[in-house]
Amino acid sequence: MSVFRSNKQIYVQLIDDLQGHTLVAASSRDKNMSDTQGQKTEIAKIVGQNVAEKAMEQGIEKVVFDRNGYKYHGRVKALADGAREKGLKF
Repeated sequence: MSVFRSNKQIYVQLIDDLQGHTLVAASSRDKNMSDTQGQKTEIAKIVGQNVAEKAMEQGIEKVVFDRNGYKYHGRVKALADGAREKGLKF
């Protein structure tokens, strides 16, 4: 589970490192997120929930969390909390 955050958006991908393929992806720019309003941390939590739901549909329950050097607070923490709430384990 790889996280990238910019000043305005947040992106997350579940990647199979052995094959080099992205299995599941979600971001704050997805079409279903276009009408979502709120603070960036609230939106990051929703993105985490979305990626966890997509992962469960694919049969993925356990991942390794890669925060890409970002500190574990704010939007990165909110994304992780949202994913955990929907049942993703890491």
